[in-house]
Amino acid sequence: MKNLFRIGAALMAAALVSACAVNKDVHTDAQVAQAAYVHDGPPRLTLFTMVSNETGAGAHTSLMVNASQRVAFDPAGNFRADQIVTKGDVVYGMTPSRTDFYTRYHARKSFHVIVQELDVSPEVAELALRKVMTNGAVPQANCARSTSTILHSLPGFEDIPVTYYPVKLAEAFALKGATSSALYEYDDDDKSKVLKEYNAELVAKQPNG
Repeated sequence: MKNLFRIGAALMAAALVSACAVNKDVHTDAQVAQAAYVHDGPPRLTLFTMVSNETGAGAHTSLMVNASQRVAFDPAGNFRADQIVTKGDVVYGMTPSRTDFYTRYHARKSFHVIVQELDVSPEVAELALRKVMTNGAVPQANCARSTSTILHSLPGFEDIPVTYYPVKLAEAFALKGATSSALYEYDDDDKSKVLKEYNAELVAKQPNG
């Protein structure tokens, strides 16, 4: 019985450590600055919601901000590779091609991606940019909560609920007048190979690659 108790305690401890795990920064401030991408589109917030095709439940939430630069806040996400510059769960250098790949990366046979776009004032966009850049890495299972907390703190978004549920956040964001589209793809659920291939392509494009 004591051995069973010890095993149970060990498993619980491991689960708690896993739940508190956060992405580790691997890129320097110089790399972050070099990766900055300025998009010529309007100041905009883009909410990504990954939804189960089987149950309709939300699986992940992220937020792209177009302000003085365009970044994606990907809290506790796995869109990470050597040549994708990230810091504090922020993905830098969100060019059109990377944004397209980011969206398609999350769509698979088990999940589709809801993309909601909302134009905002330059001031709100810049404030959102500062907030995601200073938020820091997020624990697992807190993607919707961290994103909704940031949105709730923006002027004009105070009625956005702070929630753990991605679909609930998407529904609230829709009420702000966001345009919505959905991406369905039916490739394999394991996207690690696709990400490795994408990273290899980025390496090949380097001047010394």
